Amino acid sequence: MDADGYIYIEGRSDDMIITGGENVHPGEVEQVLAELPEILESVVFAAPDERWGQRVCAAVVARTPELDAATVMAHCRARLAGYKVPRTVVFLTELPKTATGKITRSTLPEVLKVTT
Repeated sequence: MDADGYIYIEGRSDDMIITGGENVHPGEVEQVLAELPEILESVVFAAPDERWGQRVCAAVVARTPELDAATVMAHCRARLAGYKVPRTVVFLTELPKTATGKITRSTLPEVLKVTT
């Protein structure tokens, strides 16, 4: 939202995660994750969830080996609404990318075998 009250949507609408009827834009969660100095890069994606339809998940490349999922979730919980906090955090040495360097968000649930 700008100073005049106009709202701008960034990112792709098909990346939207709908969990329990609530909309979560991955970019918003990724911005919060970027605030954590221990995270080198991250991507937020949806995984299927039997109860909520979709679950918010994060794939993280950590700067330090000490970073754990509980720390990531606590950081998000302090800054986001509860339904936006990743329920699953997976740690990778690098994020999957195309030849041009774009993160392949849509392949993450299958590649990581994130299920309900």
